Amino acid sequence: MPSSARAGPWLFFVLVYGWTWLFWLLAAAMQVSAQSAAGRALVIAGLLGPMLGGIGFTYAARDPALRRDYWTRIVDVRRIPLRWGAAIVLIAPLVMAVAALLAVASGDDAVAAGIAARTAPFAAAPLALGPFLLHVLIYGPVPEELGWRGYALDRLQARFGALSASLILGAVWAAWHLPLFFIRDMNPHASEGAGSPWFWLFMAQVVAISVVYSVMFNNTRRSTLAAILLHVMTNIAAGLGNVTATTNLYATLLWVAAAAILAPRLARSAGTR
Repeated sequence: MPSSARAGPWLFFVLVYGWTWLFWLLAAAMQVSAQSAAGRALVIAGLLGPMLGGIGFTYAARDPALRRDYWTRIVDVRRIPLRWGAAIVLIAPLVMAVAALLAVASGDDAVAAGIAARTAPFAAAPLALGPFLLHVLIYGPVPEELGWRGYALDRLQARFGALSASLILGAVWAAWHLPLFFIRDMNPHASEGAGSPWFWLFMAQVVAISVVYSVMFNNTRRSTLAAILLHVMTNIAAGLGNVTATTNLYATLLWVAAAAILAPRLARSAGTR
C-alpha cells in the first residue's frame, strides 16, 4: 500500500455523511416517494457519496502510485484467486438459502410463496434480469464499495488492525443508511421503520457482513472488485430470498455466526501490508 494511503479516514467519513445525508434528508423532508423520479434522483445522488469521497481523497493525495493502486484494484480480475472467487459468489446465496430453510422448518409458511413471487418475473421474462442487475449495481455495490473498501478500509486497517477496522467500518456503514428509513416508499427500510426489530437486525447484519467483506478483501490482494461482487451477491440474495421477518432473523444470525467464525483469523491478520 502506498505510504500516502495511511492517512486516517475520519474527514472522509464526515464529508461522505454530509454529502449523502444532505440528499437523503432532503428527500425525507420533502416527503417525496423513493419510487418517483425526484425520489430516485435524490437517493442515487446520496449513494454517490462514498464513491466521490474515495476518488476525491485519492486524487487529493497527489500520489501517482496511490491513484494507480486505487483504479487497478477496481478492474484487476487477477487479484481474485479461483477459490476466493467461488466464496464471493456463493456465500451470500448460501446464507440466504439456509435462512429460508430454517424459517420453513420453524413453521413460517409464507417463505415459499414469498420467494416464488419475487423470482417469478425472471422465470417468465429472463430479459428482465438485465434491468434488475443494473438496479442492484447502482443501488449499492459500485458507489459504496469505491469508498468503503476502495478507500477507507486500508486506512482503518493500517491504524487499528483488520478486525477492529472491520467493526469500525461496519458501524459507520450501518449508521450511514439511517436517513433511508425516513424516505417514503424506500422499501424495505421505510416500511419497517427506524427502531423496529428489522432496523436493529439490519444494523447488526451490516456490521457482521463488514467482517466477512474484510476477509475477502484481504485475501484478494485488497481487491475493490471483489468487494463489489460480494456486495452484488449479498443484495441479490437478500432481494430474492429475504421475504419474511423469520428469514431476516435467521439471515442475521447466520451472518453474525460467519463473522464470529472468521473474526479470530482476521484478528491474527496484520491487515493491509
